[in-house]
Amino acid sequence: MRMAFRVSFSLFVVVFGLVASAFTGIYAEESESKEFVLNLDHSNFSDTVSKLDFVVVEFYAPWCGHCKKLAPEYEKAASILSSHDPPLVLAKVDASEEVNRGLASDYEVKGFPTIKILRNGGKNVQEYKGPRDADGIVAYLKKQSGPASLEIKTADDVANLIADKKIAIIGVFPKFSGEEYENFTALADKLRSEYEFGHTLDAKLLPRGESSVTGPVIRLFKPFDELFVDSKDFHTDAAEKFIEESSVPLITEYNSDPSNHPFVIKFFNNVNAKVLLFLNFSSDAADAFRSKYHEIAEKYRTEGLSFLLGDLEISKGAFQYFGIQEDQVPVIIIQTNDGKKYVKSNVESEHIAEWVKEYKDGKLQPFIKSEPIPEQNNEPVKVFVANSLQELFFNSDKNVLLEFYAPWCGHCKKLAPVLDEVAVSYESDPDVVIAKIDATANDIPSEFEIQGYPTIYFKSKSGKLVQYDEDRSKENFIAFIEKNREKIEKPAAEQTDKQDSGKDEL
Repeated sequence: MRMAFRVSFSLFVVVFGLVASAFTGIYAEESESKEFVLNLDHSNFSDTVSKLDFVVVEFYAPWCGHCKKLAPEYEKAASILSSHDPPLVLAKVDASEEVNRGLASDYEVKGFPTIKILRNGGKNVQEYKGPRDADGIVAYLKKQSGPASLEIKTADDVANLIADKKIAIIGVFPKFSGEEYENFTALADKLRSEYEFGHTLDAKLLPRGESSVTGPVIRLFKPFDELFVDSKDFHTDAAEKFIEESSVPLITEYNSDPSNHPFVIKFFNNVNAKVLLFLNFSSDAADAFRSKYHEIAEKYRTEGLSFLLGDLEISKGAFQYFGIQEDQVPVIIIQTNDGKKYVKSNVESEHIAEWVKEYKDGKLQPFIKSEPIPEQNNEPVKVFVANSLQELFFNSDKNVLLEFYAPWCGHCKKLAPVLDEVAVSYESDPDVVIAKIDATANDIPSEFEIQGYPTIYFKSKSGKLVQYDEDRSKENFIAFIEKNREKIEKPAAEQTDKQDSGKDEL
């Protein structure tokens, strides 16, 4: 079986950071304990959400550092928004609890914290993409609870909408009716968590080339490249594609400027293969790299590639994620949607174009992030790494129970002595292997769905793959292994030899 490695783009980004009457009863109960964030779980989630026109839900894990940091800000924001007219509800779900994993799966929770905005009784779901401090959360949610697109009547309205270093989309119409206007408002409602929307009857209010606006038109303002672009295609799919493609810079820059971070997120969320160049922005060669990289980005912008330029000083988390070292800078990486990575270390500016061409021509070999293969592997629980998975797992003729863990995970630490006991129980059984792999330090094949730690898979002798999702006790592990294992049949010649030997002894 050939391994195809996959990675989570969102993980990289993290490494780089009621109806009123119905609400009244819920809020009164919570206010007695001075907690304004509603605690939801699998037993009350659907019933509660169905009664709310607007609710924000945080999916968290108690051990998550980012969640701990967010908690007091989230609670403070919930307190403030409880006085909003109508009140805005903030809730949370412990997605690490076994009973809530179905909820986490339904809402595509792949990391913590994940925050969702649910509208119309939960029928419409959007990602929360706002700030993580109390004041920022309050301001963002007040805007999200209002109209999706604001009517522009004055120049001040435009100035407030088109802020520096933000994307803003304005629809210009001869009247606020008709198919174009209806499609625009529907699109604004769908994408409101990501962009600022406005609509106007007066094209003269628009800055930056308003004389060129002649009819129903969508104008997208951006703080990079050509500053604004227009489209007259109001079909919803085409208009959404126009907005998504136009709101990503030719080259996304990752540096110490927080205003660039939303574009970094968009970079990793788009469907293209990702080209990432990391270098020291203060080096003498930085300008030469920028110039060459811009030329390459222009050449390949319509060929399924997106480009990012990252500063060495703030990209150390990215290096750990990709499995590279600082002494490899300048380094260029191409990452495909199926998880393959291609790496060129200590690259020179004049060699980038040829290397990208070799990738496009299919001449490059993928890079796999892996810890070193252990020289000794004598402990009861064996240590696997990315470079040994093919041999020790996929090509193994044994039954293998494999734990994917994270060194910082409390649940993994609690499980460790249990797995040790299970492994000791099978030490004399050559047919069964108990193993573990650090999923944060090794690329994980796409055959495995890792949504939290620990995740445990069992592979039978014949290659059947089953995920372990039961109580993590020694007895349950052994029962599971015995149920799913396959015995290794002795070769016929070996069986004949033993029979012959038995006759001689008789």
